[in-house]
Amino acid sequence: MSWQLLAGAACGFLIAAVTTPAGVSGAVLLLPVQVSVLGVPSPAVTPTNLLFNILAVPGGLLRFWHERRLVNPLSALLLAGTLPGVIAGACIRVELLAGGRSFMFVASGVLLPLGLWLMLGSQRIARDRPEPGRRGRIVLYGLSLAVGVVGGIYGIGGGSILAPILIFWGFSAYEVAPATLLATFVTSIAGIAAYEALQLLHGGNVAPEWGLGGCIGAGGFAGSYVGARIQSRLPEASLRRLLGLVACLTALRYAQSAIQQSSARPAAAVSR
Repeated sequence: MSWQLLAGAACGFLIAAVTTPAGVSGAVLLLPVQVSVLGVPSPAVTPTNLLFNILAVPGGLLRFWHERRLVNPLSALLLAGTLPGVIAGACIRVELLAGGRSFMFVASGVLLPLGLWLMLGSQRIARDRPEPGRRGRIVLYGLSLAVGVVGGIYGIGGGSILAPILIFWGFSAYEVAPATLLATFVTSIAGIAAYEALQLLHGGNVAPEWGLGGCIGAGGFAGSYVGARIQSRLPEASLRRLLGLVACLTALRYAQSAIQQSSARPAAAVSR
């Protein structure tokens, strides 16, 4: 178990350091590491991801606070949508998607479009963004709500999906990163509270892996602080392409695993 704690802390640090400059906590890339390397079971892997967000993201938020970039007009709007959405997503995850096969399909469906946005959308970033009017704010709220639901199902807080969309919309990474990380932090607290309540109602293993999640989060805190500090020195477009490639490869792997499980079940039934 000790090697898992050390490996988890190292993975948390590396992932957070790379993803924080783009406004992503890193939980979206941490999930396959939890399942394949660290052995976190489903559905406990989802609230463990939320625990990582709660512990790791404050490192980046602390740095952005020192730079006086934490609070901007985006923050309140994102929180208003993602906060109720992540609670609804947690309920959907436990009530309807408790099976590993269904979870893999959902994970693939979230990761693949995210990866494509990161790899291809970065080529078409608008340099001059007009201030969004009332209709634009409504659209942004609806998008935040939908992303919050998906984030609650996947355990990513929603920021990792919102960040590339907002950058494509015309917002700069400089203003997106603090807002999406703050939204991720607050909605992750709400999400993990929802999972704890669902465990009391239903029983079973829907609570996070507290020990391992704490070590991953501790490494993520340090990595998040480092990532926020070096944000202005990193080539944003190259970073988005790299994250997009990793997300797409992970999505394809989950889709393949889910299809293999679907094929194995009929074969097992025939053998009986």
